[in-house]
Amino acid sequence: METQKRLLVNGDRLKETLETFADFGRTVHNGVTRLALSKEDQQARNYFCECCKQLGMSIKVDDMGTIYATLPGVENKPPIVIGSHLDTVKKGGRFDGVLGVAAGLEVARTLVENQFQPKIPLTIVNFTNEEGARFEPSMMASGVLSGKFAKEVMLQKADADGVTFAEALKASGYAGQPENRLTEATAFIELHIEQGPILEQESLTIGVVECVVGMVCYEIEVTGESNHAGTTPMTMRKDALFKANELIMEARRRLGSLDQALVFTIGRMDVSPNIHTVIPNKVVFSLEARHQNPDIIKQVERIIQGLTQTSEADSCTVTVKKLWGRDTVWFDSRLCQQLEQSAQSLGYSYKRMVSGAGHDAQFIASYIPTAMIFVPSVKGKSHCEEELTAWKDCEKGVNVLLDAVCALQSI
Repeated sequence: METQKRLLVNGDRLKETLETFADFGRTVHNGVTRLALSKEDQQARNYFCECCKQLGMSIKVDDMGTIYATLPGVENKPPIVIGSHLDTVKKGGRFDGVLGVAAGLEVARTLVENQFQPKIPLTIVNFTNEEGARFEPSMMASGVLSGKFAKEVMLQKADADGVTFAEALKASGYAGQPENRLTEATAFIELHIEQGPILEQESLTIGVVECVVGMVCYEIEVTGESNHAGTTPMTMRKDALFKANELIMEARRRLGSLDQALVFTIGRMDVSPNIHTVIPNKVVFSLEARHQNPDIIKQVERIIQGLTQTSEADSCTVTVKKLWGRDTVWFDSRLCQQLEQSAQSLGYSYKRMVSGAGHDAQFIASYIPTAMIFVPSVKGKSHCEEELTAWKDCEKGVNVLLDAVCALQSI
């Protein structure tokens, strides 16, 4: 493929494409609600397919509803795949996921209008149900593709109204064939907003993502004894909530001293009986932690498991249960190096970084060389209507993607 001429994308066209996608589920406060396989998702999918057909791309859909639009190559080689997802959370933003799909469209449009036929086919992918906001778990389709999830189990997942994924998929008109699944590729690159504050805080334009960090999630249950809140002396209480508070503060103290890059969260807490006149007899809360270094994660687990050994002077019982965990997923070093070179050649500021959030790329990386590009999120906000990435930053991110795609054509 001829690459002497520097190709750059059309930023105004990219903006128009993103705003058109946002119209499918746009909220009053300029966010987006576009749940997987909803009417709004169907509209966005239809628009995506229409745009691809206009470029002469062939379209296939697999048995989980994932869409693949391919620009043919001169050589019969596994495609270079780019893309992300079109679904959002409730009252989400205009950039999460969809930027990666719109970026794919803009790369293909730039190649076509400049009459550059790829040597290696170029495929744009839209993964189904990445968010998991309507059907749990998140990253459902890519999880099935990579063998992480069983298809038959996923098909029976139901939304809040009792509609199963299988029923919604059939109703959407996007139930395809298993033979259309992504099974091999030369590379997969996902462009995504950072969903965090680091790039903006450091005044950088591009993040070359080296990995998706590992994490563990535990559930801690504290059992005490209920009694009257007004008549039971403090010295005679078995207050599960006071005990839970001690554990949380101890966990914060010990985990906080491990490593600056470690993040940990008490995300859920249930207190029983949750009545202001009754001493709580049971508290259940979650504790999750994320870090790229498996040794740090092991230390985290030892600390969490050691919470059962805290003082039992209040006679409360503490049990700790591991709900789930995931290992750090490292991306392809050659692809990361190429993204770095592309950012450098374009004169964009950048850094190597990790992703604390999950993405389809982490599952696809298990069988295809994979990497990710981040662009800044204003104030680090995402999964909310205030989510924003500057249009110029979107454009620069797609330019890095385009440059990398062109470079990969020469391998």
